[in-house]
Amino acid sequence: MIAVFALLMAVLTAVYYAFPSWHIVTWTAIGAASAATVAIGTTRNRPRRRLPWLLLAGAVLAFALGDTTYLVLTDVLGQDAPFPSLADVVYLALFFPLAAAGLIGLARSGAAARDRESLLDALALTVGFGLLTWMFLVDPYVHADDLTPVEKGISIAYPLYDVLVLAIVARLVIALRRSPAVLLLTIGWFGLLVADVLYGFSRLGLGAQWLMGGPIDLGWIVFYAAMGLVALHPSMVAITDPRAPARPGFNVRRVALLTLSALVPPIVLIIEPTRTGALVAAVMFLLVLARLYGAVNVYRAAVSRERGLREAGAALVSASEVDDVTSAVRAAVARLLPPGTEHRVVLALDSPSDAPPDPDVPRTRFVYTSMLEPEVAAQLGGIEVVAKCRLVVANRASGDPHIGTLYIAAEEAALATLQEAMVVLASQAALALERIALTWEVTQRRSEEYFRTLVHNSTDVILIVDANDRIQYASPSAVPMFGADGLVGVPVYDIIDPRHRRVARRVLDVIRTGDRRTTQDDWVVVNGDGVQVDVEASCRDLRADPTVAGLVITLRNVTERRRLERELTHRAFHDSLTGLANRVLFQDRVQQALARGARNGTMVGVLFIDLDDFKVVNDTMGHAAGDELLIAVSKRLAGALRAGDTAARLGGDEFAALVEDAHDPREVELVAARVVAAFAEPHVVGASIVNGAASVGVATTADAHDGEDLLRQADLALYVAKGEGKGQWRRYQAALHNTFLERLELRAELDKAVARESFVVHYQPIVALDTGRAAGLEALVRWNHPERGVLTPDHFIAVAEESGLIVPIGNWVLAQALRDAAAWWRTLPADAAPYVSVNVSARQFRDAGFVASVRRHLTAAGLPPDRLVLEITESLLLRDDEQVRQDLATLRDIGVRVAIDDFGTGYSSLSYLRQVPADILKIEKSFIDSIAAHHQQRALVEGIMRLASTLDLTVIAEGIEHTADRDALAEVSCPYGQGYLFCRPLALPQVMDWLVGARQVAA
Repeated sequence: MIAVFALLMAVLTAVYYAFPSWHIVTWTAIGAASAATVAIGTTRNRPRRRLPWLLLAGAVLAFALGDTTYLVLTDVLGQDAPFPSLADVVYLALFFPLAAAGLIGLARSGAAARDRESLLDALALTVGFGLLTWMFLVDPYVHADDLTPVEKGISIAYPLYDVLVLAIVARLVIALRRSPAVLLLTIGWFGLLVADVLYGFSRLGLGAQWLMGGPIDLGWIVFYAAMGLVALHPSMVAITDPRAPARPGFNVRRVALLTLSALVPPIVLIIEPTRTGALVAAVMFLLVLARLYGAVNVYRAAVSRERGLREAGAALVSASEVDDVTSAVRAAVARLLPPGTEHRVVLALDSPSDAPPDPDVPRTRFVYTSMLEPEVAAQLGGIEVVAKCRLVVANRASGDPHIGTLYIAAEEAALATLQEAMVVLASQAALALERIALTWEVTQRRSEEYFRTLVHNSTDVILIVDANDRIQYASPSAVPMFGADGLVGVPVYDIIDPRHRRVARRVLDVIRTGDRRTTQDDWVVVNGDGVQVDVEASCRDLRADPTVAGLVITLRNVTERRRLERELTHRAFHDSLTGLANRVLFQDRVQQALARGARNGTMVGVLFIDLDDFKVVNDTMGHAAGDELLIAVSKRLAGALRAGDTAARLGGDEFAALVEDAHDPREVELVAARVVAAFAEPHVVGASIVNGAASVGVATTADAHDGEDLLRQADLALYVAKGEGKGQWRRYQAALHNTFLERLELRAELDKAVARESFVVHYQPIVALDTGRAAGLEALVRWNHPERGVLTPDHFIAVAEESGLIVPIGNWVLAQALRDAAAWWRTLPADAAPYVSVNVSARQFRDAGFVASVRRHLTAAGLPPDRLVLEITESLLLRDDEQVRQDLATLRDIGVRVAIDDFGTGYSSLSYLRQVPADILKIEKSFIDSIAAHHQQRALVEGIMRLASTLDLTVIAEGIEHTADRDALAEVSCPYGQGYLFCRPLALPQVMDWLVGARQVAA
């Protein structure tokens, strides 16, 4: 196309000069061809900004139209050098405005718009040329007397327009990099300016006269041809494309041109001093100052860029990962760009499959974002222009110096400031990336050696399996696990237990399909001796790794761990002493049994079992004997249950049984009866025979709605069974729930009573059977209940013992009884004042500081210690407790006497009397009843009396209600007694009256 146009222009030029008669046709054809070619070239090359080129095409067409109009006026209409004419209107109104608009559009669309130095240089050149134009072309027209004002104005307009065009073209050419399009553009407009100047001189008579077809026309022909060629050449796109501007600076030609331009005003002033010359010289001086100021700013910007690049270099040196490099580059770009500039930075690394870049393409380019890869363009946002700089490292070991590309998207003017800094920054980033890559490679090689050592010394077995599930590689640790090193080539399923082969096959298939990258399962493998080994198998797909090319299976021997886990699981759900199910497992099985019963319509029963006298065995025979008894009991419990039932130990001496698949409550009751019967048989513990009787509470789903109800009801039934006597079972009834609630309510009220001291002490006399005089008074606590009135101990003592409230209640009774005793001791004569006897529970006696509290209360009341008797039960003495004996001895040493209450109801009651520091025996009421009517009962009491006499113990008979019983006791020499026969318990105000009356009767 270029060659065709050039040939066409050459032919038309030759015809124009060869055939003068065809001037109008050929000149019009030259202009029209040029304008059409500019339009065609613009459409064909599709520059970034089409409007400036289309305006230039219109300018060329307007110029050709003006020429044709002038030729028509002269050659066709016969006018002789018409001036002014219609052609002048076309030139001034169309050509020059369109040309100026098109050139300005080109200057503002590409790199020229961002080069302030080029603008100043172009202005300097224009000012110098403009001064010459003023002197030789404009000023003569101004002072021409033969021209009208209109003719002067039109004549002056032409050179001024030429000066304006020169300024725009110079601005454009100086800023742009050298290219064919820039060269052709320069030649074309230079030809136009030369022709216009020569034409202007000819009109002033300063040169050869212009003639149609003369040499001056060659300048215009060059303009037409150059404009068409520049539009056709592909490099015309670069004029408006985002492109790095020409490197600012001074070369010899540029300095020479600027020097000549700057010398024009002073030379003109020397030759012809004028006001216009002085003004132009001043303007030139200001332009030179502005240029120097720009050079200083360029230097400052260079220093700032150098500082930013040094900081970026320091950050890049310390970068250890690609992300660190990217962050450092982004921070550097933010510092290098003007503040507040919107920008995006992308650091794209080449993959091994990327083709090497074209070495002829400049390293740094400005491109459109839309021309980049979609992934990169998406990261750069909606910014139109991107500066693209290759990351290059010379003398790379891999041969290809190209590492990647640095993309910076911002406004074109801002990108122009990064032209050189971007190259330096890209070089630093490339070096940092290469260093990181080399470091990674060295680390990788060391890691490979490290992991090779680990694999060879690891106890885990590492296998690599091929596509046919055959072992390609087995680590050395396979020999200890499988007993042989010949596993290579063996199907992997041959070493897996047959029960786990299907699971292993499914796992390998899942890995191969890509549904999961890794898996971890428990397998069982078989070693060379046929022994099964529990392993933890981890599988990973490394087929894509050329160094592996298979599935990696890691086997870890967890046989011992699994054994421990099973043991721990068993311990978590079973009692460690008896091996029975524990509470957690029992409750879980209850829930499962309830679910099964709901499905098949059967009944579920729960038995709560509690050993009646286990604490006595533990206290008297020790914990070892207690543990032996628990083991024996657990075996009997398991033997008494059916095959499908569950026996459990809930804790301490509490057991439970789960009865499943019962059809009615009677079946559960039969199981309870068997359990009670089995436990009733004595147990041999060591060398002793021990009673292991138990109480059983029974509950069934006939009364319970869920598992929680079932367990609660069994517990209530057990409570009732223990309350009604030992060694029996009771089934839950609805009334039991109300009784339990009443007991809970009683305990809550008892808590409040203790806090408020809502108790009173009554006293029952202890009299001498021979005289009837009061020897002592037993303190008996009463609860002054706000609703139920005065309650005797049998209503609340059991609850107090269970809750531990017996300790504060006992302390209060002791303090109150001592205060009352001190009152009657001070009131009555010494021989008539009775002692006070206070009951002490085993729990209260064992409470820390009990002996000290007795001393404190005695001191506070002011009562002599020999006036106090402490009554203790046999249960406190049955345990071989040295501390109890020491406390009793201490109390006796200070004068306090000790009485054994309810003698004859405990175990081995005669064996400990010799060792226990006691003063008084109180015979329990059951021995006294009907002593007068039964000879054996009388003989038994006589035996107790003789034993007490031998041990120097005073005897008191309790519960005397009949005169015959009193007389019988007197006959066997029992000195003291108490009971309703003598007096019922009295309140304190009544005690004094009774004492006085009893003393008078005795007297």
